[in-house]
Amino acid sequence: MLLRADSRGFRRSWRITARYLVASFGSLLMATGPAAAQEWPQWRGPGGLGVSAETGVATRWGPGENIAWRVPLEGLGTSTPVIWGDRIFLTSQLGTGPVDERGAQFPGTRRAASRGRTDRVTLLVQAFRREDGRVDWEHRLTAEGRLPAVHRNHNLATPSVVTDGDRLFAWFGTGQLVALDLEGHELWSRHIGQDYAPFDVLWGHGSSPQLYEDLLILQCDHPAAAYLLALDTATGEERWVVDRGPLLRAYSTPLVVPRDDGDQLIVNSSRWIDAYDPRTGQTRWWAGSTVELAIAMPVYGDGVIYSTRGYSSGPSLSVDIGGSGDVNSTHVRWRRPTRAPYVSSLLLYRGLLYMATENGILTITDPDTGDPVTRTRLNGVYTASPVAADGHVYLLNEDGETVVLEAGPDARVVSRNALGERALASPAIAHGRIYIRTDQHLFAIGPE
Repeated sequence: MLLRADSRGFRRSWRITARYLVASFGSLLMATGPAAAQEWPQWRGPGGLGVSAETGVATRWGPGENIAWRVPLEGLGTSTPVIWGDRIFLTSQLGTGPVDERGAQFPGTRRAASRGRTDRVTLLVQAFRREDGRVDWEHRLTAEGRLPAVHRNHNLATPSVVTDGDRLFAWFGTGQLVALDLEGHELWSRHIGQDYAPFDVLWGHGSSPQLYEDLLILQCDHPAAAYLLALDTATGEERWVVDRGPLLRAYSTPLVVPRDDGDQLIVNSSRWIDAYDPRTGQTRWWAGSTVELAIAMPVYGDGVIYSTRGYSSGPSLSVDIGGSGDVNSTHVRWRRPTRAPYVSSLLLYRGLLYMATENGILTITDPDTGDPVTRTRLNGVYTASPVAADGHVYLLNEDGETVVLEAGPDARVVSRNALGERALASPAIAHGRIYIRTDQHLFAIGPE
């Protein structure tokens, strides 16, 4: 059933519709001319925004329809496929280790890892051929040190890889980090959990690495030590590190925002949202308030940051990023105390803000005001973050069903596409196809 938000009249409705039409028309203008295939180089794709410029992407699939290939996965993980050129890169965990003393809360299932012996756990980086899904190469690391306990819904292969087109960087929940060339040869490696502080955070590490110019930036918000770390992409040597204070606990991935007045690195945490100079680590501004947890990656558009802020239908806010210092009273555009997703990140697409929650509620929001435009029940549990391409929004639930919406204020469902396998990793879109990781398989959705 569609639940319409309270209306403020025809004028407000027209403003929202007009902005959507303008944004859609701008996207169409950008798409004219010969189509160039777009890569998906990191968690949430180009710019970390969950939006692909690809056109002609499938909106319906199922047995015998629009599934180019399906290949079995050797290990488990919730990292997102990353696509560059003719390869798809993915990380997995093999083995579990024994259950620790907190076994009831942190079970040693096939998905989870736990404290204790490490000889049964291998960390895996694989490259699949984009054409047919065959494994091109793989790189294995033995998990070193005491294994951090993690939530039953994920494991040590939660962070997605990131690539600059020459190198591939894979980071795991132990803190182990490896740089590879795109042929799978190791360039350098480090163990951040041993070099700086243990990766022992409730539910396990979840942040993915981020690239900025020649820096690899890592968000480590753990109770033992909370810090941002920038490494040289060529050598792995430290370029800068920022102490973020005690007792932080967050699982978010930083967002790089290009700005004419200086690029910014936006970091979502349990204390507030911070902005840094990505070249130096110097603080630019901060906003928000203390929350229980912070998982979602912020999104950005037209000079404004949007983010959710914490545990179980928690708050959301938007911040104009032109300020400095504490901007709570000067640059926060709006705050909403509840009904934001807990795990899933927001999607800003064609002038509207989309959010899907763990209880199956989709809310389409006016990004200028934070007011809901449409709220509807999709059913299912939405842990994966939504993505968009060619006028459609794709929402993958934990049952492996992707709900495809026509982008716009009406939440019109185009199709529901079931794969019949549990899925928590967010989809990726590149080279005309959608790539979905389930517990058992990697799928390529689109024409053969």
